[in-house]
Amino acid sequence: MADNPRQPRMMTGAQMIIASLEKLGVEVVFGLPGGAIMPTYDPLMDSRKVRHILVRHEQGAGHAAEGYAVATGKVGVCMATSGPGATNLVTPIYDAYLDSVPLVAITGQVGASMIGTDGFQEADIRGITMPITKHNFLIKRAAEIPLAIAEAFHIASTGRPGPVLVDIAKNAQNEVAPFVWPKQYDLPGYKPTTKPHARQIKEAATLIGRSHRPVLYVGGGVVKADAAAELAALVEQTGIPVVTTLMARGVFPESHPLAMGMPGMHGAVAAVGALQRADLLIAVGTRFDDRVTGDLDSFAPGAKVIHADVDPAEIGKNRAVDVPIVGDARQTLARLREALEGKELRDLGPWVRLLTHMKHTYAPTYDPSSQEGLSPQWVIERIGALAPDDAVFVTGVGQHQMWAAHFLPHEKARNWLTSGGAGTMGYCVPAAMGAKVGRPESMVWGIDGDGCFQMTNQELVTCALNDIPVKIAVINNGVLGMVRQWQNLFFDERYSHTTLHSDRCPDFVKLAEALGCAAFRVTDPDEVDDVIARANAIEDRPVVVEFVVQRDAMVWPMVAAGASNDDIRIAKDMAPDWGPSGDDVPAANPADGSDPSGRPGPADTSEAAAAAQEA
Repeated sequence: MADNPRQPRMMTGAQMIIASLEKLGVEVVFGLPGGAIMPTYDPLMDSRKVRHILVRHEQGAGHAAEGYAVATGKVGVCMATSGPGATNLVTPIYDAYLDSVPLVAITGQVGASMIGTDGFQEADIRGITMPITKHNFLIKRAAEIPLAIAEAFHIASTGRPGPVLVDIAKNAQNEVAPFVWPKQYDLPGYKPTTKPHARQIKEAATLIGRSHRPVLYVGGGVVKADAAAELAALVEQTGIPVVTTLMARGVFPESHPLAMGMPGMHGAVAAVGALQRADLLIAVGTRFDDRVTGDLDSFAPGAKVIHADVDPAEIGKNRAVDVPIVGDARQTLARLREALEGKELRDLGPWVRLLTHMKHTYAPTYDPSSQEGLSPQWVIERIGALAPDDAVFVTGVGQHQMWAAHFLPHEKARNWLTSGGAGTMGYCVPAAMGAKVGRPESMVWGIDGDGCFQMTNQELVTCALNDIPVKIAVINNGVLGMVRQWQNLFFDERYSHTTLHSDRCPDFVKLAEALGCAAFRVTDPDEVDDVIARANAIEDRPVVVEFVVQRDAMVWPMVAAGASNDDIRIAKDMAPDWGPSGDDVPAANPADGSDPSGRPGPADTSEAAAAAQEA
């Protein structure tokens, strides 16, 4: 049960916390000390294995731990004191819960004898976070610490990943007890299913074999399972088109002919059309959330559904399922490929040509001409074009997030970090910091809005003092852009309290310089590439580039909240013409008649339409 079972080493509870982190291979902790966690910070100072990064706000610690976790696939760790220190972690814990990010938050708590007395800086953080954690612990005795921390890491990183809180009373940190490392866990009821059932795989393969219009609907669970290679192999085998949700961007290369883009409220027409016109959805690691489905009653009306997820609670939660598969996404994709080996599949040529036509005809685009400022879409596109191939991109939340989802290059898994389920403004800067700590060899660009940036920019001080040279693009349109867009479309252009006046205050260049960064402001299109190149070349400190952009640029396409995906708009009063049933299949595209699926198919419109009608 311990390193030396005959004579377990005596330690304080605080020493046990650090020793446990070291045994688990933790490289870095993001945190901020205070009274109730102070005993643990003393042995942390002596650790040669665990690096501590002192943040300026506990929310920054949580988001940094998230960024580290998403970029590396490891468990992110953050630490805070009791009361307000712990409650400042609630937003990143909630964010990690909705986006399935493996996170362990360690918080100090008042002494066990004071719990429930409303002592100074006491907060029931365990009760507060119960709905937004996979599990949480309240530790009152030092001897309980090693097992609790070991179990916390196991729970956070297995099954569907997520956050776990370990709240440790101050007296437990000060007590002395034998350090006994657990050989096994005592977690009754926690046995995640990772291996998919053979019968369900067989049934799924049968449906795939019969389908004329199948779509792989891929979510963030495929990223979390590191299943990009298995997904690519299945697509290569079957020729099935792929849509990737906001959380899955990059898990399938966007440059691939069968990549149809991101579905949802601000999704690409080809991706939305693929789901709406499909006869089979192969949903893997995704949860049919409202931002993708729109009105559920009209979502993918003609499709049977195969839903594979490691979390059985997600299967059938929002959409009825024909074949449920509980299991790890990587194993599921690999088993599907095995089950389809040698199986005769339908000719998908007409279906692929229809979607390819949508993809080329209605690709997300923008108007670069304006007298009011730079085109934000073009700026983001140029950042992506000039960044190295292994660059990691992190966003805040809002219009710039959607533009980044469309106009950045998405070619590799774990190179895209964003806040999906929670939509947390302020995520970008600290998450970029965490990503850079986890992947120091990669360039990290944060794409932030002027509203988001003003929430957590203080963590640039942390970056400057700890040699973390992130690069942050502030897309400054002077307003809360996404809210203003909705006010424009749905509130008769009544712009209630969305003007930030960030063209006047603050001066982002001076602010960034005061925070220890190199800083630039760009207003001229002719300067954009040069300044991005200069930012790329700076590696000795963080860089902030303010791009002054058009105020009223909008995110298109768009499906209004609660509306049917069939009501997608490519501009304010424009809808794509994809036909009432999706049967108007165009001629093969590209013009040379080649088929992106790699399979032979009908060459003319009438034959293709007939084949689609038959499907």
